[in-house]
Order: sequence, then C-alpha cells, then structure tokens
Amino acid sequence: QVQLVESGGGLVQPGASLRLSCAASGSIFSSNVMAWFRQALGKQREEVARITSGGSTGYRDSVPGRFTISRDNAKKTVYLQMNSLKPEDKAVYYCYSLSGGYAYWGQGTQVTVSS
Repeated sequence: QVQLVESGGGLVQPGASLRLSCAASGSIFSSNVMAWFRQALGKQREEVARITSGGSTGYRDSVPGRFTISRDNAKKTVYLQMNSLKPEDKAVYYCYSLSGGYAYWGQGTQVTVSS
C-alpha cells in the first residue's frame, strides 16, 4: 500500500513559479516510477511528467523547459518545479506512483494561474 500526499499548489499570476511536492509512504520509494498528472475542469487527466527509479525523466510536449520533475529518495518525495506558468496550466495536479504493478494516486492539489 502506498500513500501519496501532495502540497504546494495555489493561485499565482502568469509567468510565476510553483513547486509541488508529493510525499510518499508505505513502499520502497526508490524503486517506484513516479509521475505528475493534471486534470483541468471538463478535460481528461493527462500525464505531465514522469521519473523512473533510475532518474530518467519524460515530459508532456507542452511543458519541457518550463517544468522539471525530480525525486529525493531519502525523503521519499517527488517534486514538480513549474516555471513560466500559463493560464492553461490551471488544473488539479495529482501525484502518481507505480509500485509492484499497482498504481496509486494522491488526493490532488489545485494550481490556478490567473491575473
């Protein structure tokens, strides 16, 4: 069983930055694939960024260069640094973990980008 708790969302102006954090418990974190998804109102949930146990990363086409995913295995935490935020980045952001063939989700944190 894996528990994921996100934090760091909020309301910011266009061009600002936010760093989301996801603290994991209940599993061998270092071996898990971790990812961030987001879901805007009325749209499907989409993957934003992914990081493997070995540190390899992948990003959605619309975010490389603006978003950076990283992990601290000692703290069992994955981060999403978001820079140059745009209004279209507004969504609920969810932390995701793939552990032992099972997928786990956090409760989500709201990111709103508005002037």
